Amino acid sequence: MNSQRETKPLHLRPPEDQLAAMGLQLPQVIDVFYNFDLGSVDGTTLYLSGQGPLLENGHLARGKVGHDVSVPEARHHAMRTGLVLISAMREVLGSLEHVAQIRRVFGMVNSVLEFAEHPEVINECSDLFCSVFGSRAAFSCSSWHGIPAGEHYCRD
Repeated sequence: MNSQRETKPLHLRPPEDQLAAMGLQLPQVIDVFYNFDLGSVDGTTLYLSGQGPLLENGHLARGKVGHDVSVPEARHHAMRTGLVLISAMREVLGSLEHVAQIRRVFGMVNSVLEFAEHPEVINECSDLFCSVFGSRAAFSCSSWHGIPAGEHYCRD
């Protein structure tokens, strides 16, 4: 049995056209303010630095899921983070046409200790990638109870 699953696109529309058809616009990539790059390419693999949920108003979402952020809000924040990551892909690669597959999504959710719905939140980012690029992605998620500035992140 072949251990590597062949990835087949779910649609043939270019990623930018798919985003437009979904009524989504990519936010501008936030200027890097720490000592890291948006991403780097190693062979045919792009590695992205972590990003946060940039909302429609241009501000980063803040709060703690299960305290002052609801699960539906957190899902929206994960989707918005996905859009920031797609913007970073375009910035680093020059075009989204170079993205063949999303191999991994790692998300961190700033939540109260009792919160247990991390996969439901991060899956919104994965769903966006599947809708835009037409393939499934592996993902992992975890809780982080001390994220700086109260942000919740979907990273990688």
